[in-house]
Amino acid sequence: MSRALIGLVPSIDAENGRLFNRWNYLRAVEEAGGIPVILPVTAEPEVLSKLADSLDGFVFTGGVDIAPSCYGEEPLPELGEVQRERDALEAALLPLVMDRGKSILGICRGIQAINVFLGGSLWQDLPSQQPSVICHRQERDFDIPVHTVSVVAGTPLAALSGKGELRVNSMHHQAVRTLAPALRPMAYAPDGVLEAVWAVDYPYLRAYQWHPEYLTRSYSVAAAIFTDFVKSIV
Repeated sequence: MSRALIGLVPSIDAENGRLFNRWNYLRAVEEAGGIPVILPVTAEPEVLSKLADSLDGFVFTGGVDIAPSCYGEEPLPELGEVQRERDALEAALLPLVMDRGKSILGICRGIQAINVFLGGSLWQDLPSQQPSVICHRQERDFDIPVHTVSVVAGTPLAALSGKGELRVNSMHHQAVRTLAPALRPMAYAPDGVLEAVWAVDYPYLRAYQWHPEYLTRSYSVAAAIFTDFVKSIV
């Protein structure tokens, strides 16, 4: 059986003129049985159409903030770095991938990008807009969970984990505010922040606010997230 080719949206280091993905993403995809392929940063329809045809699945990875103009808002002072090139890539890529029914996994910024480009909106800055005692932005030890999430019964995450509650890591200051019409909740943090979503009327789309790629060797559910994604293809 051939291994699935998985396209990963890259992060952009504009200052040093480079693209990269954290090794954890690549390792998690490989250990799940896929072959990771780092995508170029382009919004050229011909290029993205060829990639959407050729690759088997796509990971919308973590990264910097999404420009609020993408969901019709003005930026708050607490907004972090944005990258128009990456916004343009994801906005153009997502519909091409979905038109072909390819499997999609979103992580951190990925859940936010998928939500925005399907018609939802974001909290630009949780600490100022939705203050909470929950740690949503740990500074180190990313392989150690810092809070729980409640898993919504009857969802793919509930079936995958077999649990009503999971412990997760957390590295974000933005989050889903208005959920896109095509998406449904799969998990919430104790303060109500949406932590995982899926698309009901689509072959395979799952997205998580936390970073399971850091937890795959310590927590079986984290590894299962990637295995489930790759198995949806092959």
